[in-house]
Amino acid sequence: MSKEPSENKMVKRSPIVCIMGHIDHGKSTLLDYIRKTNIVDTEAGGITQRISAYEVIHKMSSGKEEKITFLDTPGHESFGAMRICGTTIADIAVLIVSAEEGVKKQTMEALKCIIDGNIPYVVAINKIDRPDANVEKTKNSLVENGIYIEGFGGSIPYVPISAKTGQGIEELMDMIILVAEMSELKKDLSKRAEGIILEANLDKQKGITATIVIKDGKLENGMFVVCGDKIAPTRIMENFLGKKITEAEASSPVRIIGFDKLPKVGSPFQSFYDKKEAEKFISEEKEKNKKVIIKKYDMEESPDEIYIRIMIKAEVAGSIDAIEHELNKIKSDKVKIKIVGAGIGDISENDVKLASGRNPAIIIGFDVGIDSTSKDLAERSNVEIKIFDIIYKVSEWLQEEVEKKTPKVMVEETTAKVKVLKVFSSMKDKHVIGGRVENGMVSVGQEAKIMRKEVEIGKGKIKELQKDKEKVGEVREGVEFGCQFQSEITPAPGDKLEIFITVEK
Repeated sequence: MSKEPSENKMVKRSPIVCIMGHIDHGKSTLLDYIRKTNIVDTEAGGITQRISAYEVIHKMSSGKEEKITFLDTPGHESFGAMRICGTTIADIAVLIVSAEEGVKKQTMEALKCIIDGNIPYVVAINKIDRPDANVEKTKNSLVENGIYIEGFGGSIPYVPISAKTGQGIEELMDMIILVAEMSELKKDLSKRAEGIILEANLDKQKGITATIVIKDGKLENGMFVVCGDKIAPTRIMENFLGKKITEAEASSPVRIIGFDKLPKVGSPFQSFYDKKEAEKFISEEKEKNKKVIIKKYDMEESPDEIYIRIMIKAEVAGSIDAIEHELNKIKSDKVKIKIVGAGIGDISENDVKLASGRNPAIIIGFDVGIDSTSKDLAERSNVEIKIFDIIYKVSEWLQEEVEKKTPKVMVEETTAKVKVLKVFSSMKDKHVIGGRVENGMVSVGQEAKIMRKEVEIGKGKIKELQKDKEKVGEVREGVEFGCQFQSEITPAPGDKLEIFITVEK
């Protein structure tokens, strides 16, 4: 019999925070500073094996003490792994940006994960102690990249900090607590614990261990934690300091020793009071997955549109739903994504046969394998197979495929305008003219449209340029020049030459 408590105990819980951004902008330095200054020496000395999450007690300016859980993950890819099956492990993100370099590509990749995770975030402008730091320039860089901070047309809070000296760290911690209070984070202590697997490994002495982060409920000694078809008793539980504990509540990182198989990082877990109840849950989940052997989709195709056909194979049904959700975010007027089927388990010969044909589908595998026979058949049938282990990587790859298949059009773009002042001579298709650059820059070899009263009457090419009777390669805005212009049409004084380039879009 389970001993499920009946009384509802909704109370405030502490925030779980992930620090993200460019690898060189100070994430590790910030985490190290927070760890060293907020965990007392006697406790810090007890950390025998560092794990990827820890709790700190922050004293607010009001004197009130607040707990914060920090996640120490390698970067946005790990954060992406935390979103498998649509679950986000963090409540708040800190987007760290260097005051020397501003927003970089990795900054925007991290921001995409934060936005996809639908969590609030704080911008930490780091390295303000450096000689080349320019906070105002960094603020402008943020706004230019669509990160609208407070005071610059938006509501995203920001704090200038130095992770090296500690300047601004207290203010950053205060801001995190303020954002947490606005989010009204709650935990129900009457519930059995549930959350996410943060890391898992095989310890030669202890066996299979996993670090979990509890998102809701309470975990106690004597319970059983289940992740997929993996199970562990909670006989041996440790906090982030490596100290044995008998219970833990939401927002806490806990190391559990004794899983029967290695659980998958980023996967959700549930807990049960009774082993039979836990085993029944595992059995029911297996049966549920068996029923989703193949899922077919009906979608009519238009002859006027281009389609990318996709078949999804995943380890569990929840991953199929998460991949579908990611694919639905990809929008294109010219190219459509069509899911032709989805199923549970490794990629088989039958999957390859279903995907092949006159217009073969691409098989996307998520955390699944493929045997050599199926792989050989795919090569012979011209069926492409892509295997992933991070959800958002699927959508990133498919977005690139959509861009590759989008039909390109050639577009003429005006780069400069010239006013024709005088025509000195004309012989067949060669004309010597004088002109003035009204805007842009004119170079030898460029093409131009001849515009008369805003109507195009012909096209030509700049064959030679002269300035002050000397040959030059280019002429800039505001300068008068002479040139040899090749065209079937003779320009006239007052005409405009629109210099253009042809680009593919």
